[in-house]
Amino acid sequence: MTLIAERPAPGEPRPYRFPTVVRQPVAGGEVVAAHLPGHQLAVATLLLDAGALREPAGREGLAGVVAKALEEGTAARDATAYALALESLGTELATAVDWDSFRVGVQVPVARLAEAVELLAEAVRTPRLHPDDVARVRDDEVTALRMYWANPGPRADAALRADIFGADQRPGRPMSGDPTSVAAVTVDDVVEFHRTWLTQTGTLVVVGDLDRLDLSTLGAIAFAGARPTAAEVDPPIEVSIRDRRRIILVDRPGSVQSTLRLGHAAPHRTHPDYVPMSLASTVLGGAFTSRLNHLIREIRGYTYGIRSDFALSRRFGRFVVSSAVQTAVTAPALLDAVAEIARTEEAGVTEEELAVARSWRAGQLSVELQTPRAIAGA
Repeated sequence: MTLIAERPAPGEPRPYRFPTVVRQPVAGGEVVAAHLPGHQLAVATLLLDAGALREPAGREGLAGVVAKALEEGTAARDATAYALALESLGTELATAVDWDSFRVGVQVPVARLAEAVELLAEAVRTPRLHPDDVARVRDDEVTALRMYWANPGPRADAALRADIFGADQRPGRPMSGDPTSVAAVTVDDVVEFHRTWLTQTGTLVVVGDLDRLDLSTLGAIAFAGARPTAAEVDPPIEVSIRDRRRIILVDRPGSVQSTLRLGHAAPHRTHPDYVPMSLASTVLGGAFTSRLNHLIREIRGYTYGIRSDFALSRRFGRFVVSSAVQTAVTAPALLDAVAEIARTEEAGVTEEELAVARSWRAGQLSVELQTPRAIAGA
């Protein structure tokens, strides 16, 4: 055992470089690949233009039901056989839905990626979608959502979203739906959504040691039998910001604290001010040492935490401040938060605050983007 008298000081942080990315058209689709030399694991994610914005009115949450139903077997194998095939490769099907996209991915040793992509494509292109399985998956989602909506946060989020975008617009309704909208999903809805949106080629994102992978082969497997994705790009959803503040009260009898949401519409993710916006939000409420957390938590003692964030998609966005406070201090907490936001808007941030925020975000990203799966998601 070696003993030292003084604890070593941290060394200089190593610079982070995002992996080299290549793009390759294949079989009517596109493969986007990031090179990680020497890595033993590889990730493949099929990205489809089938996010929540593609759901019909009254069926919010449909895409999530479809995603879960993909794991219930295919035209060639029942659910058990399909699960065993995945297990034999040491992987699982990872599905996710956001506003813009529907994603299905696998992570395996590099040598097994082609086999895993075959199973991925089998689930996406030819899912079994048996009525009993679809109904069970839907009912499970309804049960999970009922538990989720028993909390105050989702109700506050829904009220703010509806006020910003309008409840008659898809961005104005919860991305994952609610118990009522998901309960309304039928087998025909699932089959039609799959037929319309999951039979397109999409984009295959591959992350791994590209010297050991054949991108053309992977793309051909993923896109086999699919039709080309439509070339047109939907325009941004423009939402005006009101010139006056509004207060919305959502009654929840028996609550022992108040859940607060403050926000307004924001630009979409590709806006040229994305980085400055993110850093400004970090100073305001994006870190433990932020202005809002220092004031509302450390000085006032109203809450365990308060944060701000830009939630941005490809076509729209919103700025949100979130917290929960003791009921008795709801009004002063709200006034303090609004005043701090106004101070930041009027006076901006200091050079020191900006330097700290920039360093913190850079360090955070370098840690987050270490694994093939994280890089694929970026």
